[in-house]
Amino acid sequence: MKIVVIGGSGLIGSKLVESLAAQGHEAVPASPKTGVNTLTGDGVAEVLDGADAVVDVTNSPSLEGAAALEFFETSTRNLLAAAADAGVGHYVALSIVGADRLPDSGYMRAKVAQEKLVAASGLPYSLVHATQFFEFIQGIIDAATEGDTVHLTPVLIQPMAADDVAAAVAEVVVGAPTNAAVEVGGPEQFRLDELGRSFLAAKQDPRSVVGSSDARYFGTTLEERSLLPADGARTAGTRLDDWRTRATHGK
Repeated sequence: MKIVVIGGSGLIGSKLVESLAAQGHEAVPASPKTGVNTLTGDGVAEVLDGADAVVDVTNSPSLEGAAALEFFETSTRNLLAAAADAGVGHYVALSIVGADRLPDSGYMRAKVAQEKLVAASGLPYSLVHATQFFEFIQGIIDAATEGDTVHLTPVLIQPMAADDVAAAVAEVVVGAPTNAAVEVGGPEQFRLDELGRSFLAAKQDPRSVVGSSDARYFGTTLEERSLLPADGARTAGTRLDDWRTRATHGK
């Protein structure tokens, strides 16, 4: 299969290209680095020519709601139009577990808008809802920091490794379109505030974590299970300690 990976130079995209190529597929990375710009449409039609499937793993450069909405709507509309013209048989987009449960977050609303465009396109599609990545926990901590204090709410979170995200997307894209969302999460659940303390301790970071139910998560409040996948979701294999070991040894 010729599979075009939009965002193929990023964290998930580069891993996805490598995984698909190892399976014998023609995995084509597409990003501004390769001359493909989904916002302007430059290079999109050319790279999708002859593609069997396209995977969108791009992310907005900004987490601000209006900017993210502009990015995802413009990019997705351009991709969907080009995919339809090219006769692409499977359109896959990576999204976030719980995005539809966090309407107070402008970024999450933007992801939901992206999903709605894909679902309404008429193209055979699949959505992959992944939980937060281990690689992003540091960013969550930094965003919740005021001075030397990190304010995190003690809700449940079920993060997963980026390698496992890429593997899940690879499995979906080579299969038949689901015309629905497939959810995947990590093998372990943690309290978000406790996970924050664990990450800071591992790096000997002197910041302290305060657990508070009023703490905001990228501009929104969370309930106990806001960040968890639904029952029956696929479970990734990499545990936090195993991921840390691999990260420490550069593997």
